[in-house]
Amino acid sequence: MPPRPTPGGTSGTGKRSRKAGFWRVVRKRIFQVLLVLIFLPPVLTVIYSVVPPVSTLMIGRYVQFLWVDRQWVPLGEISPNLIKSVITSEDSGFCENHGVEWDALQDQVEALSDGEKPRGASTLTMQTAKNLFLWGDRSYFRKALELPLAVMINAILSKKRVLEIYLNIAEWGEGVFGAEAAAQAWFGKPARDLTRTEAARLATALPNPLARNPAKPAPGHRRLAATNLARVNAAGPIFGCVLGK
Repeated sequence: MPPRPTPGGTSGTGKRSRKAGFWRVVRKRIFQVLLVLIFLPPVLTVIYSVVPPVSTLMIGRYVQFLWVDRQWVPLGEISPNLIKSVITSEDSGFCENHGVEWDALQDQVEALSDGEKPRGASTLTMQTAKNLFLWGDRSYFRKALELPLAVMINAILSKKRVLEIYLNIAEWGEGVFGAEAAAQAWFGKPARDLTRTEAARLATALPNPLARNPAKPAPGHRRLAATNLARVNAAGPIFGCVLGK
């Protein structure tokens, strides 16, 4: 008679083998996902150097069958008034930094460690990275992801292209994306014809685009726009990388 299998013998070995095989497959899949997450943003960024991209927020609205108004226009068809107001309002060091303002970021980390509420410190390139690849909810994890993405975008794209992308995917109202759609929605004119005041109102609406109406700004919004106009006038040569000297 053939010997009976002993408890924990062949049967136990088979179970361990199947379990080991399962975890090998899991590790392989995790490794593949990580490779995609690492290499997809650079590949997409190279594509975005010539192809107009959409933001993750726009994709989210498309998936939900919500209305989206975005009309891509080249940077040359956007008023220099808006370019100056946005750079002054959002990232005055845009032409000089490498995608991240490390000094400003360090100041915010120190403020956080001192128990203070940190402010902004996001560059236009970081905001572009967030809009292209990340999500809208604020968190330190998302902010940490923005840093390498911003450095990568700055290394691959020109300053003009970064700003062109940003101004064409920024949200300026419910379902309103980009400077052209915003200019048409709020002022009934193309983005190239925006006045200094209109540009300042659009730029200062960016931190809270769903609550601020550039066409009929609240008193606080008017004050922000007036401050922006004054800062643009006193800014000096900070727009050279996109508007020339």
